[in-house]
Amino acid sequence: MIKKAVPLDAIEFEDEFVTGLKKIFEEMIVFNQVLGLKVTSLKPTRVIGRIEMRPELVGHFAFNRLHGGVISAGLDAMAGIAVMAAIGARHMDEPPMQRLHRFAKLGTIDLRIDYLRPAISDHFELRAEVMRLGSRVASARMEFLGANGELMSTGTAAYIVS
Repeated sequence: MIKKAVPLDAIEFEDEFVTGLKKIFEEMIVFNQVLGLKVTSLKPTRVIGRIEMRPELVGHFAFNRLHGGVISAGLDAMAGIAVMAAIGARHMDEPPMQRLHRFAKLGTIDLRIDYLRPAISDHFELRAEVMRLGSRVASARMEFLGANGELMSTGTAAYIVS
């Protein structure tokens, strides 16, 4: 019997998987807590997050501008969870908890961030999508937007997945 591939955008994650992946991302990865990074949407094809501006994240005191390291770390983290979601979608035949254990070997192998304009806003939206999920390497692209939807930074990244 030939197994028919289901398009990724047609897959719906179980609540248990979404809750578990958010817990890993928002609570167990302590640096994401430092950034204040929260997942607002988790789909197999796209992940969206949010960072609230706080004084601890300022990179330029005179302009209350977000530090560039927050942008790069946030986009890297969002692309990482997008890869996790894509891996989870690839293995929907497994129980949710089993899929959540597949991410131990995930790691960034290349990251490029383009800073397009100063990041000044009361909060920021971060978007990431996986462009290709191979058996060993995944590639992703990311966007960093201000509260008004203005594109402030973009990124691309590669991740080891095996």
